[in-house]
Amino acid sequence: MAALSALAHPGRLDVFRLLVRAGEEGMASGAIARMTGHVPQTLSGNLTILGHAGLVSSRRDGRSIIYTAAYRHMSSLLAFLMEDCCAGNAEICAPLADVVTKAACCQTGAML
Repeated sequence: MAALSALAHPGRLDVFRLLVRAGEEGMASGAIARMTGHVPQTLSGNLTILGHAGLVSSRRDGRSIIYTAAYRHMSSLLAFLMEDCCAGNAEICAPLADVVTKAACCQTGAML
């Protein structure tokens, strides 16, 4: 799965997590570079890989390119990972249930 491969790189994971927190408004590439400390060439490559994996999308806003996390794809990836969670072993899955409970406070519309 391309998404898992894309997120396996620490720099790309940092960028993706930043975009998830940014919400539907997304962030300009310059702001992403400043917040992550990536040089433009590295950031461009990381965003391209995340885009090919379906994890981010981009749009032009004047002279800027705004990047946004692809929440639908992210949700599908999380569902895939949890589908056969721990072969039903409640002791192993319990921490994941806590994460899901905490995530329930998110606005449903923003994550879809």
